Order: sequence, then C-alpha cells, then structure tokens
Amino acid sequence: MHEEHLTLSRNDWMPNNPRLPVRIYRGLRMATDAPFDAAAFETRFSANGWPADWRGGVYDYHHFHSSAHEVLGVAAGTAALMLGGPDGSIVEVAAGDALLLPVGTGHCCVRADAAFCVVGAYPRGQDWDIQRSAPDAKTLERMHAVPDPRRDPVTGKRF
Repeated sequence: MHEEHLTLSRNDWMPNNPRLPVRIYRGLRMATDAPFDAAAFETRFSANGWPADWRGGVYDYHHFHSSAHEVLGVAAGTAALMLGGPDGSIVEVAAGDALLLPVGTGHCCVRADAAFCVVGAYPRGQDWDIQRSAPDAKTLERMHAVPDPRRDPVTGKRF
C-alpha cells in the first residue's frame, strides 16, 4: 500500500479542509493479492471505528459533507474523481484504492466505468449530510464542531 496526501484550501464556494489533508491509499490487497473487495473494505473500516454505511457510486455533482468525515473504498472498477470543488484536482482511482475525505472536502465523479463501486463509511457517531452550495455561518460552525477521527479507517493508527 502507498499513501498520498492532498491538502485543499477553500476553492470558490467549496470550503474544503485546509487543516486535515485528503489521504489517498493506493493498492490495498487481500491475502490472495487481489484488490480489496466491498466486504474487505467493510470489515477493515468497521474494525477501525468507521462502520460501513453504503455501497454504490459517487455523485456526479460537486458536494461536501458538513457533519462528518468520509472514507471511500473502491471495491471495483475505475473512476476519475474531482476533489476540492470546481476546477479542483482530478484523482484517478481503481479497485483497491481508498480515499479519506475530511469534513468539508468537495468531491464529485467526473468519469467512471460500468463496474465502479465504492464502499462509503463515516466515523462511529457521525451522520453525513449533502451540501451543494457555499456554506453559511451555521454550516461552517457545524463543520468546525466535527471532531477529528479517533483512528485512521484504513491503517487503524491513532489520528
């Protein structure tokens, strides 16, 4: 596994999270040397305090979550995700990759193949929302109140 970090500052209307970087984990493998599948991501995330919440795709419109951090485990296929809002950074992902998106991080799917499927999870006790416009004062206050994760959802290390 290889880990990359991407620090995103405010971009147009997207708040992002300049304090906590996006973490991109490349090439998680199972004991058989195959990429993680959905069940393997669900098991790993849950073991680290991030219960899996859903399986599916990534919305094709720019959005962020103001009430939770999010981890996405790419269980199948490939995609190009834009992180950071309009004119943000394009990140290519494939089966076996995962992304930790801190609260406020803009994201959307630019392109995905037919097999693309992710597992979405959030730290225990955090409920996600969907924000599609510039945050108002109340939304910013809610974002600042979200505590840092206790454990990394992929490595299990203390945050």
